[in-house]
Order: sequence, then C-alpha cells, then structure tokens
Amino acid sequence: MFSEIRAVFSRRYLLQNTAMEVFMANRTSVMFNFPDQATVKKVVYCLPRVGVGTSYGLPQARRISLATPRQLFKSSNMTQRWQRREISNFEYLMFLNTIAGRTYNDLNQYPVFPWVLTNYESEELDLTLPGNFRDLSKPVGALNPKRAAFYSERYESGEEDQTPPCHYDSHYSTAATTLHWLVRIEPFTTFFLGANNNKFDHPDRTFSAITRSWRNCQRDTSDVKELIPEFYYLPEMLVNSNGYHLGMREDGTMICDVDLPAWAKKPEDFVRINRMALESEFVSCQLHQWIDLIFGYKQRGPEAVRALNVFHHLTYEGSVSLDSIADPLLREATEAQIQSFGQTPSQLLIEPHPPRSSAMHLCFLPQSPLMFKDQMQQDVIMVLKFPSNSPVTHVAANTLPHLTVPAVVTVTCSRLFAVNRWHNTVGLRGAPGYSLEQAHHLPIEMDSLVANNTGSNKRQITDLVDQSIQITTHCFVVTADNRYILVCGFWDKSFRVYSSETGKLTQIIFGHWDVVTCLARSESYIGGDCYIVSGSRDATLLLWYWSGRHHIIGDNPNNGDYPAPRAVLTGHDQEVACVAVCAELGLVISGAKEGPCLVHTITGDLLRALEGPDSHQSPRLISVSSEGHCIICYERGRFCNFSINGKLLAQMEVNDTTRAILLSSDGHNLVTGGDNGVVEVWQACDFRKLYIYPGCDAGIRAMDLSHDQRTLITGMASGSIVAFNIDFNRWHYEHQNRY
Repeated sequence: MFSEIRAVFSRRYLLQNTAMEVFMANRTSVMFNFPDQATVKKVVYCLPRVGVGTSYGLPQARRISLATPRQLFKSSNMTQRWQRREISNFEYLMFLNTIAGRTYNDLNQYPVFPWVLTNYESEELDLTLPGNFRDLSKPVGALNPKRAAFYSERYESGEEDQTPPCHYDSHYSTAATTLHWLVRIEPFTTFFLGANNNKFDHPDRTFSAITRSWRNCQRDTSDVKELIPEFYYLPEMLVNSNGYHLGMREDGTMICDVDLPAWAKKPEDFVRINRMALESEFVSCQLHQWIDLIFGYKQRGPEAVRALNVFHHLTYEGSVSLDSIADPLLREATEAQIQSFGQTPSQLLIEPHPPRSSAMHLCFLPQSPLMFKDQMQQDVIMVLKFPSNSPVTHVAANTLPHLTVPAVVTVTCSRLFAVNRWHNTVGLRGAPGYSLEQAHHLPIEMDSLVANNTGSNKRQITDLVDQSIQITTHCFVVTADNRYILVCGFWDKSFRVYSSETGKLTQIIFGHWDVVTCLARSESYIGGDCYIVSGSRDATLLLWYWSGRHHIIGDNPNNGDYPAPRAVLTGHDQEVACVAVCAELGLVISGAKEGPCLVHTITGDLLRALEGPDSHQSPRLISVSSEGHCIICYERGRFCNFSINGKLLAQMEVNDTTRAILLSSDGHNLVTGGDNGVVEVWQACDFRKLYIYPGCDAGIRAMDLSHDQRTLITGMASGSIVAFNIDFNRWHYEHQNRY
C-alpha cells in the first residue's frame, strides 16, 4: 500500500547509483536495483512524497529522496541533536550509516560500527578506566604500531604498481565479514553456505571467541574488520541455538557458542556492557574522530594517507562505471571484485566532524537558593493537588520542545482530564508543595482545566461506560501532540476519541464484538502518525492506524467515519488485560487475564508466547523498550524480564500491589510504583534495586517520564500528581561501585 510508505532513499548497488530503498510503516524495508539512475528518478516521482521520513528534520519531498548523502547530512538536524545528547551514540551511528548508503538489505553495504573496547580478558571490566577503551582516532589497522608500519610500507611500495596504492587489501566491512559475524543465525547461515559451496568455514577461521577476534584484528595483516550493529543489541548472534556442526579447532576444541570475555557471564551481559561502553563518556568524546575515518574527511585523499586509512580503489564511490565496460566477462569480473573488496560508505563531509558536547556541561543545573536538608526535598520537584480528589489513573508526558503544547496530560478515575503545560527551560526548581503562584521556576506550569469544573471549562468524559469495567491506566491513550485522548470501556463495544482542548467527542470506533478493555499506542512519528491497539473481553486485539490529520483511518482514508482495523490479532482465550506496542520492531505484546503473554507482529502474525514460571499466570502490566526489552508485571507483585525472542532473563517478587511500571528509553532501568506509595528504580537486566524514593502519602496509580528522562511524573490515588527528579546515570554508577 502506498499509504504505508514512510521513507524513500536513493541507494548504490555495486558502486552504481542505480538502487532505491523503501521503508514501510511496519518497519520493514525493500531495496530495488534498476537499470540506470534515470529509472530511479522516474520511480521516485511515482511514489508518495515522503522524502526520507520525518525523523531527520528534513522536508518530506521527492527531491530529498534523490539528494546525495552529503546533502542529506548537511541539511539534517541529527548532528546537532547528537551534540546536545538528545540521541544516543548508537542512534547517531545508525543515522550516518543509513544516509551513507549502508543497509540491512545489502550484505556488501551492511551498517558498520566500531570496536570500542580493548579489554576482553579481565574478570571485571571497569568502564571508568581509559585503558579499557580503543583509540577511535585510528583505524583498526593502525592500532598496533608494528602492523601500522607494515601497512605504511605496503602503501609506499604499492606506488610502483599500475593500480592506485592502498594500505589494506581487505576492507573493514564486506559481505564475507558480515556473514562471518552472523553465521549462527538465519537467514545468514543459509547465505553463508550458499556462498561457500554449502560448507562452513575452516574451524580456525570461524567466529568462535570475542577475545580471539579482537586479537586477530590487531595482529593478522589480512584482518581489519570493524563490527556490525548486532554486537550492540543482539545476543542471539553469539549462540548456536540451531546446533550447527561448525567443526573442531586445531587445539581440539569444538566450536559451538561464541566464547565470551571473562567479564560477561552470558551473551546478554556482553551485549549490554558493550552497549554501555559505546554510550560511555570515553567513546562520546572520541566518536567524531572515528566518524572522520569512516564517513568523513579522512576517508579519501591526503588525510586518508596520513591516517593509514586507504583501501583498495575498487571500494570507493565513483571508482568505476560498469556501464562503460563493454566486455561482459570483464564487467562480470569487476562486479565480482567489488563484491569481494567491499564498499566504502559515501563520504558525508570533507571537514572535521564536530565533537559531542560535554555531558557535564549539559547536565549542570544551577544551585537552588533553597538548601534542601532531607531526601524528600532533593527528590521531589513539586506536588499539585487537583480539586476533584479522584485518583489520577493515567499520566502522559508528551514534553518534546517542538510540540505546539508540550504538556503532561492527566486523567482521573472519574474521567476528568487536564492538560498541564510543560516549560522546556532549565531553571531553578521550586520546593515541594509550592503552589503555581509561588513557584516561578518550575519546569511545569499547571493548566487549570479541571480546577473550575463548571460551564465551558468542564473537562469530563461523561459518556456511559460499562459498569463492570475497572478504570485503570490501560483505559486511556493520549496522542503524541496532546490534542486527543482515546478512551475505552463503553457499553456499546466502542472506543472513542475526545479533543483535549474542548472535551468534545470527535470519533467513535467500532470493530470489537465485546467491550474494549485496554488501549495502547506506539511511539509516534513526528507527524503524529502511530499505531493504536485495542484489546477486548472477546480475547482479540485490533490494530488501527492513527493519522495526525485523519484521526483513526482505515485502508481507505476517504472512509474515515467507519475505519476498518489494519490487523486482527488472535491467540488469547480470555479477556485482554494489558497491551504494549513496540513500533521500532513492529511488535505487539499483550496479556490476558490468565495465561501467557503473546507477541504478534503488527501485520497480525502470532510469533510466540512469553512463558513465565508456573506462578506467573496473570499479567497486569507490560512495558517494552524500543529494542525489545520486555518487562511484565503479574499479580501479587511478580515480575519477569524477557528478551523479545522469548528468553526469560530475570524474575523478582515485590511486596506491593504494583499499579504502574515503565522502562527508561534505553531499556536499562525499570521504575515501579503501587499501593504502598513508594517509587523504586531497578536495573532491568537483573532486577537489582538502584534507588528508593521516600514514601508518598497515597498509592501510585500511573506514571510517565519527561522526554529528557530527567523528571518522573506520578499520578496518585489521592488525586495529586507528584514530579520527582530522576537521574538514571548517577544511580547506575553508584550501583557499579556498590557491586
């Protein structure tokens, strides 16, 4: 469907500008190769005017899809966002790879990521020691001085040959190296066998140990491999779960799973710690120098020569025109050489890449004139009491600066709602309990939408709900622009859309055969488009598409009054109690009143069940990160942490009736709150407790985090909201020191 297309990129194939990649709303993509560049342009002008999507601060125009990588880099706001630490190192590297032509759809142009650690042998890894980190100002081949001298001599002697001289015969990223890393998982196992006469590699060359791979790329003159993104998010690549017979090394060891560094007890530990290293301050302050080597001014020319960073000439853009080769055998041989040598990414900039801003500079807060003496006054920014006294059962913090109305939207159990305006300024924070008139420097300015609950200011949803429905946070969804509130639980088996500005009903959505019990939405695109999932008593889930322009729409946008769901998700045999959507992975995770949680694709395919221990059979809350970290809270305070592929990673039990859970944006930290009125912060991977806030005087019913992950807003059973300071980084390092 054209309506599903979200981004269109021009691409290279075999160094020729003849390809195009199309990204869809369900997070899948497809790459096409055409006879020539003119055909690419024709096709782009037949497709929707989506540009390269809404994520990079670029206009949605066809000329953007046809722009060069260097033009995309120059026009995008992503570098500034990375410098301001609005996006992570991982996200920025994926952006650079994407616009420079790297793609998961071409093994010869697979995304490239750096080795960042050098210590793969210690029992403990201290991420505060500079010596444990690689020098990112040098290519892999120049890290070892002896090997660097060898490559320098090769370049000098190569000038006598007819081909342009180079430091390296092999590349840091080729189809062969990508398959080398991913040989244990499909479809890459099949690709590997297809490229190697249906045989695995010699056991001594097979990827079998992280430590050995690092050692080889420091000593072996034919090995200058960098990493792939999966080293930072996919522990499954390190496990021989399919039981392939990969052979025996000369030292007599059978190859099975990848041997991990001593500091990683399991694959999940390796990936988590490697990712922490990538996001560390040591990498942040050097990463721009590695970008210069791979995507920047040290990629080609005299600077590349000085940096020992010159590869075979057939790896560079513009080095050969296949159309100019008349001899079909010669053309075929040239294509094979390009496939063998790899392809250097498109050069994005010809001047040094700017460094990232210091974390200390960005995180500095002015000292408050009020010297708080106890923990409560340090932790709590403010408390606001609503006049209704009804428990605040839903909190949605849509606080991004670009929004017309950055706000925290709150909904009470009696379905009163307020749009509480948020100021995106870093100023002095008021003391707890300050009223709006007293606290002039609060980050939140509370709008009085419910303070005067009469006449034109009335903000209450009065439509009749089914009396058997318990009003919980799952009954509401607030759109990313704060303009609409979606509510379920109505007797007529609908869910409804209300304007947060006027309180008026704007749309009624039918589709279920029984009462709708829960709602969820995916993280929204900047344009406001997202997926909505509704679960009901009849054990089904329906997937809908929300348009920032059309509300909930069906496949036919002209039929907006009676939209049809995009997919029907089945598999439960009891009432759906909770649901979460992970748009980045195209997945829906849902739990019924009894039984396991199910994982569906957003096209409706049932992938797997997340099976907890026998005592964990009543899921009540689900939180899933953008990379698939999935936390499920069951009845009686029982928690499980699953990988998105169904592996149970950790479990715990707390002495509280938990009402609200949420994961930090990186998936590393879990925040919980319940009837005890205590907010607790946990390390998600193993449920170790990081921090406990002082107890509140009422139970916690709902909570959400501000966009910068520095303020936690909780809805209380007493009808108040409480805003807490939150500092995941500080607690993480304190935790590392304690353990």
